[in-house]
Amino acid sequence: MEELIRLEDLSYTYHAGQENERPVLKHVDLSIRRGEFLAVLGANGSGKSTLAKHLNAILIPTGGRCIVHGIDTRATEELWRIRQQVGMVFQNPDNQMVAAVVEDDVAFGPENLGIPPDEIRSRVDAALRAVGMEDYRDFAPHRLSGGQKQRVAIAGALAMETDCIVFDEPTAMLDPRGHEEVMATVKQLHRERGITVVYITHFMEEAAEAERVIVLEKGSIALQGTPREVFTQVEQLKRMKLDVPMAAEMVYRLRQKGVKLPKDVLTEEELAEALCQSGWKM
Repeated sequence: MEELIRLEDLSYTYHAGQENERPVLKHVDLSIRRGEFLAVLGANGSGKSTLAKHLNAILIPTGGRCIVHGIDTRATEELWRIRQQVGMVFQNPDNQMVAAVVEDDVAFGPENLGIPPDEIRSRVDAALRAVGMEDYRDFAPHRLSGGQKQRVAIAGALAMETDCIVFDEPTAMLDPRGHEEVMATVKQLHRERGITVVYITHFMEEAAEAERVIVLEKGSIALQGTPREVFTQVEQLKRMKLDVPMAAEMVYRLRQKGVKLPKDVLTEEELAEALCQSGWKM
């Protein structure tokens, strides 16, 4: 699979060279493939959001390189090309709205690229349709729920015809319904449109939906692999002050009590089947 983003020995220090400098990322090597669904986990302060902001050149490495579709993010003259490749959806949907009407908000990025009006209209229509928000095009953003606002933010990235969307804890401030709406939209875009997804989250069940998971600890990659490979490392994740999906947690506790269950159970359905096969009863 084609590589879309590559981090080479990437480090980042806030206030570099000053008395209050604070190293956050340390010698990170990472390759993100086109069409991949990658989840990024880590405790608070592990560097997740700082990593996210490097992927579309909001931040520039203080050491090493970030390469997006062959472009070094240190090339400031290529900033718009980089951001056409990689869009961002942040935690607080209210901070992302820049217009008084939904369709104008979605059109904001293409307008800044100088796209012709007819093409902008076509892109906005397609983007709103893709996230199920076409009936809200004339709404004011303040009339939308949190989940709907996040879907509008996703539409804005799609209207840029981006190859990759980086989601920085997009459901952290949402109620359960908004959480479900956003996650369903992300999975649909990945499955049906082949969008590359980099999904930063502290919800383990969300990370379990990904194809690959990386876990950051103190600015470095401590674990990586498939969700099944990562979430079986229960003791190491707990040492890093992270949870695991409920099914993996249950299997871990039951195995400690001597119940014979496979170690790599990930979903509730797999847990139920494993318990039935083991003959274990409540």
